[in-house]
Amino acid sequence: MGEARRAGGAGERSAIVVGGGIGGLAAGVALARSGWQVKVLERAATFGEVGAGLSLWPNGVRALDALGVGDQVREQALAETQAGIRNTSGRWLSRTDTQELARRFGPVAMIHRAQLFDILRAALPAEALCADARVTRVGLRGQRVEVEHSKGVSQADLLVAADGIGSSVRRSLWPQAPAPRYAGYTAWRLVVDTGRRVPAGGESWGRGERVGIAPLADGRTYLFCVANAPEGQRSPGSELAEIRQRFGRWHDPIPQLLTAADESAVMRHDIYELPPLATFVTGRAALLGDAAHAMTPNLGQGANQALEDAATLAVLLDTYPDVESALAAYDRHRRPRTQLVARRSHRIGVAAQWHSAPATALRDLMLRLAPSSTLLNSLTPILGWQPPGRGDLGAAHIG
Repeated sequence: MGEARRAGGAGERSAIVVGGGIGGLAAGVALARSGWQVKVLERAATFGEVGAGLSLWPNGVRALDALGVGDQVREQALAETQAGIRNTSGRWLSRTDTQELARRFGPVAMIHRAQLFDILRAALPAEALCADARVTRVGLRGQRVEVEHSKGVSQADLLVAADGIGSSVRRSLWPQAPAPRYAGYTAWRLVVDTGRRVPAGGESWGRGERVGIAPLADGRTYLFCVANAPEGQRSPGSELAEIRQRFGRWHDPIPQLLTAADESAVMRHDIYELPPLATFVTGRAALLGDAAHAMTPNLGQGANQALEDAATLAVLLDTYPDVESALAAYDRHRRPRTQLVARRSHRIGVAAQWHSAPATALRDLMLRLAPSSTLLNSLTPILGWQPPGRGDLGAAHIG
């Protein structure tokens, strides 16, 4: 079962994970649960997460169950009870049957990214975490990988690159890989405390702009705002003033949330995506999460796909006789699926960011006319994912 361990106790399989975000920690947890000696290298001075809200879809929750932390996540998350798309005045264009979605696949859970991060970090021993370790060189030497970093040199049997969309490992070991590309829009993310929980979430679409609202379990509200903008553009004043000016006249409770928001809570990021890669693996190295398939956030699947990556990788490494064949299987399983999800997310973003009045009027009409079942059926290949077992490892797992 898996690559034979070296004789004498010191033969524990070893892995280096580059990147201490959600994907990297998930990979570390999955491998440690399978008996690997893991070292997670994070370039920041401390392990921490400064993001905002995160949607955990049923496929992501199943991956967390495979990592042994699903119950902890459920305790801290809040199930979504209402979802859909409205226009700027608050009229519903499309409503998601959340009860039917939960019946078919399981509930969608909202959690703060920092909470999920803390759960995953706590599932790893302290000695597995190495902060302030900036990677300077990676090398593949036969049956071993070698990583030079600011804390020294580490060697292992496996290298997992989970260092994000700007992955230095990808640039080093996949020199022909395409660079990330700008999606054409920027996003502001923040968590707001109004003193009471908003009754429901959902998205609101305008012309080249949209807003998303999601209540969190602690009573606060996750808010994101998206707008078409030139790459790299920033507000000449405050970012909070910018989104108040753009969205302050939209339907309730958007103005109230923006009024209650604090400038220090606003994070602005241009949205990028990674063009499809020819492979996620080389030798004994594998890309995972955004380093492999950074996608636009329009399906809320980025972190969920990274969790799937981690759960799948551990099973395959435990099933195949050596690392190379396991990684080849990982590429067969994960690359087609994640690239499918990325394409769908890209297409949604294109329509959501339409600006012209005729195009947005047609889009809104199509949303109103489409039955709720159409949306649920279209999500089946994504949300119906199950962690792989040994009985279904012969072919790539798309749905």
